[in-house]
Amino acid sequence: MTASDADLTNAVLAALRAIAPEIDPARLDPDRPLREQAELDSMDWLHLLTDLHARTGADIGEADAGPRLSLRGLCALLAARGAVQPAGSRSG
Repeated sequence: MTASDADLTNAVLAALRAIAPEIDPARLDPDRPLREQAELDSMDWLHLLTDLHARTGADIGEADAGPRLSLRGLCALLAARGAVQPAGSRSG
């Protein structure tokens, strides 16, 4: 089953919390660069992409997910790459 926008947003936020638990998701602007807002270095960003692959099955490389990618943009990229509904999600 493909993932909904809410499923993808929740997957990104869960992966982000695993890497940077101090981040308050409510303070994130979905249209500003996520990496900048969360103050993620290149290794944290790579861990985020790896975690998202494990959660959704979508394969996104660093070249595709540049440093200016927003939360909304990352979710759109996951959807375009065929992300499946993350385990434990109830949408559908």
